Amino acid sequence: MKSFYILAINPGSTSTKIGIFKNTKMILSENISHSTTELSQFDSIMDQKEFRTGLVLDFLDKCEVQISKLNAIVGRGGMLTPMKSGTYKVNKEMINFLVNNLLEHASSLGAILADNIAQRIGVKAFIVDPVVVDEMDPIAKITGIPEIKKISIFHALNQKAAAREAAKRIKKKYRECNFIVAHLGGGITIGIHKKGLVVDVNNGLNGDGPFSPERTGSIPTWSLIEWATTGLYSLPELKKKITGKGGVVAHLGTNNMREVKDMVDRGDKKAKEIYMALGYNISKGIGSLAPVVKGKIDAIIITGGLAFDKDLMAMIRNHVKFIAPVIILPGEDELAALSKGGLRVLRGEEKPKIWRAKEMKHGSD
Repeated sequence: MKSFYILAINPGSTSTKIGIFKNTKMILSENISHSTTELSQFDSIMDQKEFRTGLVLDFLDKCEVQISKLNAIVGRGGMLTPMKSGTYKVNKEMINFLVNNLLEHASSLGAILADNIAQRIGVKAFIVDPVVVDEMDPIAKITGIPEIKKISIFHALNQKAAAREAAKRIKKKYRECNFIVAHLGGGITIGIHKKGLVVDVNNGLNGDGPFSPERTGSIPTWSLIEWATTGLYSLPELKKKITGKGGVVAHLGTNNMREVKDMVDRGDKKAKEIYMALGYNISKGIGSLAPVVKGKIDAIIITGGLAFDKDLMAMIRNHVKFIAPVIILPGEDELAALSKGGLRVLRGEEKPKIWRAKEMKHGSD
């Protein structure tokens, strides 16, 4: 079998993770950290693109990597318009949209960094399963306010990768399975995967669903309206309180769940109450999706950083194991997921999709 070499790039708010893969095997990786001082010189995330490209190339040069041998560059997908799942070829239209998009997110640099490097060596650049993957059933988007529809923004890359891995473990194809997948990190998203499509999922970026280490989760509507209209907070402050300063950090002053666990172990009653409520709400979120497929679920998959917490996993498992077997896949190997998406295209197992700016808008059917 022919060997393919792929560079995967996953930009975060304060780091750029990279990995080089020979087929599915990682042969080199690095987490390039960016200090607050370094990033403070840039007015926006997009202004960082040349800075981060240079750091990636410098690292590869330092490691004496012959980038001319790379067959493809794959970057994390960003804040594009909603799209179907898959591997997408990076094109000029995509780059222009990301550069000019007012919704800034570090993941949007993924396509740009990949394209910068790919153009230098004459190979194709791709993105895989960005956060705006939208496979929701139209009925799942309907709310009680006609002007407001639910939208799909979730950990698509890791959820899809975890679902594919779980399918292998039970010796079935992903498109043959019904899974409930819970990604538990700083934000939490729980999706129902019906025969390969995520037909319902909470918008984790904007705080819907269970509360998380730094998201409020869904809030009682009447109380939320009264709180938001007190005039004490500006709109940006309110949004920050919901996404970034809500959830566990609002209650306990930290979004670090290791610190919270230490507090619980030391007998802190408030910390224990919040910890228990976190597990309780995640379990409710998982259970709420079972009716979508009439209870016919092959497995419940729990992934993300919080899946390393054995006590939290035991709590959730006890709540939901009556629904389906529970598979724990701790962490999020997004670099591997990116490289596998690129590899499927290089091997001809999947055709690369083409994104256009006229893709469906959020909330559309």
